Amino acid sequence: MKKVKDIMTDNVVSCTGETDLATVARLMCDHDCGEIPIIESEENARPIGVITDRDITCRVVAARKNPLEFRAEDCMSSPCVTVTPETSLDECCRILEKNQIRRVPVVDDEGCCCGIVAQADIVLHAKEKAAEVLAEVSRAE
Repeated sequence: MKKVKDIMTDNVVSCTGETDLATVARLMCDHDCGEIPIIESEENARPIGVITDRDITCRVVAARKNPLEFRAEDCMSSPCVTVTPETSLDECCRILEKNQIRRVPVVDDEGCCCGIVAQADIVLHAKEKAAEVLAEVSRAE
C-alpha cells in the first residue's frame, strides 16, 4: 500500500504570516505552485495555515483591496489540515475529499512541514485514485 512519503513533493517552499503578498505571489511563480504553507517562524516550521493563489484572488483582489498592503496571515486559510509521511495514500485521499482541498502539507514527527501532496501527485503516482479525489474535492457543498 502506498504512503504519502511515496508520492509527496519534498523541499516545499514556505513562508511566515508576516510575508507580504507580493513575495508570496513571487514564490508561487518561482516554484510553480499554487499553495504555500505558512509556518510559525523561520526557526519553527510548524504550519499554522496555507495560502493559495485563490485565497489572494478571492479574499484580497476580488474585494478590491490592494494586495501590496497585505501579508500572508491576512488571507491564509487556517487551521492547517496536515498528513504525515506515514499516512496511507487512501487516508490522504479521504482527507482531501472530506476537507474539499486540493493540496495538503506533510509534517514530520515534530510537526514541521517536510512536504506537500497535491492532486497532481496523486494523478502521477496513483491514477486509480485520481478521478475519485477530483470528483469529491470539486463537489459543490
